[in-house]
Amino acid sequence: MNNSDSIKIVDKLVETFFVAGKLSLKIRSEELIKKVKSDNTPVTNGDIEVNDILTKKISELTPEIPIVSEESSQNKENKNLENFWLIDPIDGTYDYIHGRDEFTLNAALIINKKPFIGIIYAPAKDRMFYTYGQNSSYEINKGDKKEIKCEKASKVNEVKALSYSDNLKSEILEIHKKYNVSNFTKMKSSLKFCVVASGEFDLYAAEPRACEWDIAAGHAILINAGGIITDFNGNEILYGKENFKNPSLILRRSSNI
Repeated sequence: MNNSDSIKIVDKLVETFFVAGKLSLKIRSEELIKKVKSDNTPVTNGDIEVNDILTKKISELTPEIPIVSEESSQNKENKNLENFWLIDPIDGTYDYIHGRDEFTLNAALIINKKPFIGIIYAPAKDRMFYTYGQNSSYEINKGDKKEIKCEKASKVNEVKALSYSDNLKSEILEIHKKYNVSNFTKMKSSLKFCVVASGEFDLYAAEPRACEWDIAAGHAILINAGGIITDFNGNEILYGKENFKNPSLILRRSSNI
């Protein structure tokens, strides 16, 4: 895929994400229907309708590339995926259901098992993050576009971390100690990747949990903004693994942390 193709695809998807995000808020305020999936996690009609919008547009733009979505069984049994899309139509469904504002819409294009394109939209915050896969990432915040480069937003010399839980496991506490973390903030959705890329936070660590569609778009945005992501042993994160399960993760705004 050349540069002009990726720019065209991402620009079209950004437009679609704005539309889908607006719909997700409308559904939540007017007609939210909640169910529990076989894995005991929640799903709503908002998840399904957003998934339909995103998969339809992506299929139009790249009909030859398979799509793997959290909310569909399609292509999940394919053991030989190298170039494919990963979609999480609503990451942070609990937040979505309970009226919180950190839930996100996500899509990532994987090329040779590595994240290339990534788009994340937090509609309740009206913050859009994306990368064309060309060593640059961007944010549109309430209509204002800027490039993000993992530059520390605060002049205070402290390491600010993120966690998906208030209760830190021992291995996470050890990582926080290693990197001299001053304090941490709980954040559950993929917005974590974006606020590290924007320089608002410095670090996020998690033991193996969740799935590839939860992290792929954020991974693309972070590394193209200049950030670093590995597993606990410093290994590169690749995609298309069995059951699409994640390894351990460490996100860092900079190698100097």
